[in-house]
Amino acid sequence: MTVCRDCCCGSRTKHPAVDHDAQIDRLRAELEPEHRIRTSLCLDVCSQSNAIVVQPAPEARRRGARPVWFGLVLDDTVLDDLITWVRDGGPGNADLPAVLELSVISPPTV
Repeated sequence: MTVCRDCCCGSRTKHPAVDHDAQIDRLRAELEPEHRIRTSLCLDVCSQSNAIVVQPAPEARRRGARPVWFGLVLDDTVLDDLITWVRDGGPGNADLPAVLELSVISPPTV
C-alpha cells in the first residue's frame, strides 16, 4: 500500500480535521508486517487527496490483478473498509466492497 503524503495529501492546511499521522500509524499497526505500508511524494491526484494505492499481492498480479487507487480517504470509515479489504486479500484476491467503489479513482495519465 502506498499512501500519498506531500503537498495536498497529508496537508493540515487542506484537510485540517484529519489526523494524517494517525492514519499512517493506524495502517501500520493494523496491516504490518503482513502488508507493507509506505509513503510517497505526490502521486499527482491532488484534487482527490488523500490518496492511497493498494497493490495486489505478487501472485494476484501474475493472474492479472492491478493496483487500485483510492481518493478522498479522509475519515476512519473509509480507512476501516480499506483495512478490512486488504486483510481479506485486496486486489485480485477479494471482491472490492461496494462501499469502497465510491472511493476508487483513476490513476493519473502520463
